[in-house]
Amino acid sequence: QVQLVESGGGLVQAGNSLRLSCAASGRTFRDNSMGWFRQAPGKEREFVAAISWNGAITYYGDAVKGRFTISRDSSKSTMYLQIDSLKPEDTAVYYCAADSRFRAVLSRRSPEYNYWGQGTQVTVSS
Repeated sequence: QVQLVESGGGLVQAGNSLRLSCAASGRTFRDNSMGWFRQAPGKEREFVAAISWNGAITYYGDAVKGRFTISRDSSKSTMYLQIDSLKPEDTAVYYCAADSRFRAVLSRRSPEYNYWGQGTQVTVSS
């Protein structure tokens, strides 16, 4: 059974940092793009960041550029999201996702991602 499991969320004060992890099991995503999305209460799911299969290309949503850093360690089947300078508007459930297509062009669109984790809550207090 393929699983993506996020961890690292929590309650933090504005200005602080968090590192989210996404651990894959059941198959390897070594040749697949992966990404992070988030959804705040009452809002649509939002693209946060994506990373190509080899880590050479990364995309970021406009709201997080310069503060978030996506990375991956394929040897550990794990993807990360370093979040710095947290703001209250970053409060959301953060989801990791994987594209099942072999070395596909990196995408910001959630329909392109076939596998999803259950999400981890990030709450930022002011």
